[in-house]
Amino acid sequence: MSRVSRGGGLGARLLLSQLLVVLVGGATLLTVALGLAPALFRSHLEEVADTLPPELASHVDMAFARATLVSLTVAVTAATLTALVVAVLVTRRAVRPIREMSVAATAVAHGDYSVRVQEKGFGSELVTLSQAFNGMAQHIASTERTRGEMLRDLAHELRTPLTSVRGYHEAIADGVLPADRATFDRVDAELSRIERLVDDLAAVSRAEERGSDLRLRPVQVAELLAGAARSASLAFHGTGVTVQVEGGEGGSWVLVDSDRLHEALMNLISNAVRYTPPGGTVSLRSRAVSSTVKLEVQDTGEGIAAEHLQRVFERFYRVDHARSRSTGGSGIGLTITRALIHAHGGRIHAQSTGVGHGTTFVITLPRCAPASGNV
Repeated sequence: MSRVSRGGGLGARLLLSQLLVVLVGGATLLTVALGLAPALFRSHLEEVADTLPPELASHVDMAFARATLVSLTVAVTAATLTALVVAVLVTRRAVRPIREMSVAATAVAHGDYSVRVQEKGFGSELVTLSQAFNGMAQHIASTERTRGEMLRDLAHELRTPLTSVRGYHEAIADGVLPADRATFDRVDAELSRIERLVDDLAAVSRAEERGSDLRLRPVQVAELLAGAARSASLAFHGTGVTVQVEGGEGGSWVLVDSDRLHEALMNLISNAVRYTPPGGTVSLRSRAVSSTVKLEVQDTGEGIAAEHLQRVFERFYRVDHARSRSTGGSGIGLTITRALIHAHGGRIHAQSTGVGHGTTFVITLPRCAPASGNV
């Protein structure tokens, strides 16, 4: 703060610099005018010197010099005052958004991420700076909100297995349960749940950070669906659920990281298989809609009630809260999938006509031109 006081503010410096320009300009005007005007006037008088008495010529010369000096002094003074008023107005207008941004930045530094500045200023540079500041503040607010939600979700999800571990510990200590292999196996199961939860959280963080390290290339939609179906057939063999690719607009191309999108599709297929009884089917299809391609993962499973459709992508959210983590999943696979799709500039939503009528997850991605050599 003391440095700012000693150095002066931006407004004062702008005002002084503009005043200095006016004063230098006025001094230059006075010097040039007083240096040239009398000599030029005197040369004109010498041309008519024969018709004017010497006393009159001297008086006229002095009167001109005095009139010139007075006129220039008044003009320079008026110009200086006018320029000073204009400089004050311009400086205030130029400095106001910077001062507001300084106050807002201080508020953000103290934890108030809701503060915003007006996106206007004296020039496009200040407008761009204001927009960049608001974007930064919004991003920080979103990050902090996500962090807070994750911490609350983590505390909630850890509470149940930790309570169970503590209960087993106290029961063993009090002699209620024997310290045998069966008891320790149950404790180990609860610890395994905690480890899976931590691994799931790490997976979400990686998925949300992948927007900056995607290896994008044009990929044919048919190739993506066929690869996902092959992997699913191996991974879910023995479940009694059939994973198949149905006909559609498989000839379209999308600009994606094939590994990351394969991961997203496998998460959707895994979720579909988990809630589809033996003998059911999980179908993969695609269709072109204008400049986009829609990828669909449809199952013949339990379906989702309308009130749950908008929340299935939230962290740790499970439609059936009666399911345990081992039978109902961690409630985080769809969150990872959404993060991966958003990183590709796409969208994802769930559709279901109700419980018992299956579920369809729809991914929307921008279409792109085919890779060179595949046109």
